[in-house]
Amino acid sequence: MTEKDLLFDTILARSFSRTGKKRLGYGAFIASLLFVFTLCTVSKPYLSPLPIVEMQLSVDAGLRMLKITEPQALRSSNNETSADSEKLIIQTNQDNVTSSAVITQSLISSEDHKLSVCNDTSLPKNFLDSFNCTTNTTIPKEEVISDENKLEKTMKPICTKLARTEFCELSGDVRIHGKSATVLAAITFAFSGNSTWHMRPYARKGDLVAMNRVRKWTVKLEQNADQLENANFSRCVRNHSVPAMIFSLGGYTMNNFHDFTDVVIPLYTTARRFNGEVQFLVTNRNPWWINKFKELVKKLSNYEVIYIDEEDETHCFSSVTVGLIRHREYFTELTIDPSNSEYSMSDFRSFLRDTYSLRNAAVITSQIRRRRPRILILSRSRSRAFENTGEIARAARQIGFEVVVAEANTGVANFAQTVNSCDVMLGVHGAGLTNMVFLPDNAVVIQILPIGGFEWLAKTDFERPSEGMNLRYLEYKIAAEESSLVKKYGRDHEVVRDPSAVAKHGWDMFKSVYLVHQNVSIDINRFKPALVKALELL
Repeated sequence: MTEKDLLFDTILARSFSRTGKKRLGYGAFIASLLFVFTLCTVSKPYLSPLPIVEMQLSVDAGLRMLKITEPQALRSSNNETSADSEKLIIQTNQDNVTSSAVITQSLISSEDHKLSVCNDTSLPKNFLDSFNCTTNTTIPKEEVISDENKLEKTMKPICTKLARTEFCELSGDVRIHGKSATVLAAITFAFSGNSTWHMRPYARKGDLVAMNRVRKWTVKLEQNADQLENANFSRCVRNHSVPAMIFSLGGYTMNNFHDFTDVVIPLYTTARRFNGEVQFLVTNRNPWWINKFKELVKKLSNYEVIYIDEEDETHCFSSVTVGLIRHREYFTELTIDPSNSEYSMSDFRSFLRDTYSLRNAAVITSQIRRRRPRILILSRSRSRAFENTGEIARAARQIGFEVVVAEANTGVANFAQTVNSCDVMLGVHGAGLTNMVFLPDNAVVIQILPIGGFEWLAKTDFERPSEGMNLRYLEYKIAAEESSLVKKYGRDHEVVRDPSAVAKHGWDMFKSVYLVHQNVSIDINRFKPALVKALELL
């Protein structure tokens, strides 16, 4: 290298270190801004804010719910693209029904059985405690967002997942094939993702024993009616002019308590709005149940029940509800949530009075001189029966009651009349107490609690529901000596002394001991104050 070249390099290096670096930096920064601005201008239609993800942990069958919500700014602008994206129906697990923009993922783990047990409100509290259960099981109702007419509105989802039930409300061209347990529906709006749901139309979701007795149905959406014709069974054979409802008579039906809490009340809240103009499609055929509640079924539907499982012909409707609506969450029974329904338990009881021609109110104090108040002692022929019914009846008469002793085995209509004619109903914790739905307003319910830790179940199943029925509630917890288990096992046996220890051996053991083999012999002197209080409440 020459001396001239070295001199040139030295001058260039000094110049660059002083001013060139600054100029080069400014130039690069300005060039970067221009590049970003150009890129944003070209790509603007394709850019959108990231969705906001809200995570909610549910104890219901181990499901983790992720609710994806698009920011408000996106909804108010870019209408051409948001209209379709907000109508997406995304299904990631075919056993779980979700609505638009909701992703449900199933967590398969060893906790599934525990979660199912914890969600079963028919189990006693001390048994649930042995599983370390929690009562935090609320699952929020999800909604589908529509962009109809370029405005932000809320519409009901096609399928809704609640804590105790899941149901689909379909309208348009809906076709039902009973043999394959399939519901096909043509919809007019755009959608993508999985369009198929599998569900069991019985309102006691989370209880594995009950739900395993319920037939699984498939609800499938197609883009239009032409696509329905591609199905082998889609051709309409029987067209109906009224809406349809599909529900199951499997699960725990045949038990009076579950008949009402799992089917009758949800059926009322789902079907009442149709004023009889609805066709019932029953899965899990049970003519005995239909005959038992024939007056009620005829009051809700003007049409003969169709046992849909046996139908090989395709039935077509313009509107179909698959499953029954039950808005109350876990740990509530025999109730209707008026905040989520147009009906209340007061409405339901008025419906029962109208159906079975029952009176409105119990006897009041001013009427006692003309008629002695009546007390109904619920008799049981099997478990949790009164062993000294005669003594209880004599004590009640001495206090001032007219006594009726009856067992709920005479048919719903006849027994409803018997219950409604009484002002007080007395019974041991069990399905028979469900008949309090037929009591007149202001009547009194006295629940007898056998040993075994039934306090929580007593409150959930009957005490809290009585409030919504405008009834007065009293409770009598027997002493150990009043239980037949003392005679069988002895006062110091763990069965008598520590029911929670028995619960650790499993539900079958607990049920066998406390629900199947326990009877009650009331201490009359100890019980009389409860009878006096019942008379005072009238």
